[in-house]
Amino acid sequence: MPVANPSAAPVRRFSPSPIVAFYQSSIGKKIVVATTGVILVLYVLGHLLGNLQIYLGPNRINAYAKFLHDLGPILWAIRVFLLAAFVTHIIATIQLAHQNRLAKPQKYAVAGYQRSSIASRTMIISGLIVLCFVIYHLLQFTLLWTDPEFRKLHDSLGRHDVYRMLILGFRHPLVSLFYVLGLFLLANHLSHGFASIIQTLGINNRKVAGFVDNGGQILAWLVFAGYVSIPATILLGIVR
Repeated sequence: MPVANPSAAPVRRFSPSPIVAFYQSSIGKKIVVATTGVILVLYVLGHLLGNLQIYLGPNRINAYAKFLHDLGPILWAIRVFLLAAFVTHIIATIQLAHQNRLAKPQKYAVAGYQRSSIASRTMIISGLIVLCFVIYHLLQFTLLWTDPEFRKLHDSLGRHDVYRMLILGFRHPLVSLFYVLGLFLLANHLSHGFASIIQTLGINNRKVAGFVDNGGQILAWLVFAGYVSIPATILLGIVR
């Protein structure tokens, strides 16, 4: 009969922390996706309001850009926070889609696909394209890597001439086209995202959910129209 070794250390099984366990669950990922989605929607709206100041003239938007630049480390902390939220949103969405695909019985795959919308079926692919769009947008207008000559643009007060930079950037039809494509996919994300957030928050009342969902879709396409109006008016020579 074998004798137990008293010197052998017992095997310890470490359970994940509550935060890790929460994220590993399906509902945890849904809440992470919804929370980061709300943060990004608020940023998109705020960024739009800032960009629309181009219609108030060069002095207004250049002053706004200088105000942001003078925030210094605070601005970069906000950027890092938003980037982290964006990356987390994408990763959690991909993991959630994979987790749902594994949990769904194969015989319901066709029926579920038919009931889903185009926006929901293409969330991952379009999201990656939006990521490429965001990266290029940052390289062009924030880091000034794709167009280093933008760094030499200054107005009469010595401020960075954001007004002129936007006009020169969007005068290129291919750049504007890629910008419109990225915003179209972003609007698709927003229109579908509102419905997902409502479902995650447990709003089951059809009247309330339908009203918020329709309002979300209207807001998404208003955001699209607001952003696209800038390259459109520049290409048409209205803003110059």
